[in-house]
Amino acid sequence: MVERLQAFLKARGLTSAIIAAAILGLAGVLYVISTALVSSTPGPLDSYARGEMSRFVTLDEAPAQPLGRIVTGEGEAMTLADRRGGLVLVNFWATWCAPCVVEMPELDELQARLGSDDFEVMAISMDRTMDEARAFYEENALEHLALYHDPALRLAMAAGSRGLPTTILYDRHGGEIGRLTGEAAWASDDAIALIEAALERY
Repeated sequence: MVERLQAFLKARGLTSAIIAAAILGLAGVLYVISTALVSSTPGPLDSYARGEMSRFVTLDEAPAQPLGRIVTGEGEAMTLADRRGGLVLVNFWATWCAPCVVEMPELDELQARLGSDDFEVMAISMDRTMDEARAFYEENALEHLALYHDPALRLAMAAGSRGLPTTILYDRHGGEIGRLTGEAAWASDDAIALIEAALERY
């Protein structure tokens, strides 16, 4: 009887150990997967991605800069490649997107403060027509942002956007420096510091 009890306890201990090991192994796998999904590559602007810019991240494998056709407010066709040579902050937005509407004056102010031959804020409308974006500019007195429209409504998706607004900073060669998803205070001191640091480094 004693021998049977000892064998039973030994078997139970072995089973518990196996279960515990399996649970720990599964936890380890889940941790690795979750880390891979949310990780980003450390970039030279990490120390400036703070405060209002804390959600600015450098992706492990950033999509190539999309080169679909864009239409300017003057009706001219172009691509993002036409702006290479300077840093470009591309913002995908739409008048029906509430967070986009909130941050547009911030982007307008950022363009007013830092816009130059070396830097431009390109707010690309994902509305059905350019007229919708033009009316919004007039109603909200946006005077510093140029009008841009994606007639195919596919550029944001090609850039890897998961929703609007999405804002991506590209270097002088069209390479992605980093991005921020969602509304942000682009006229804040944190944003100004981030862009100025990018101008110095890229």
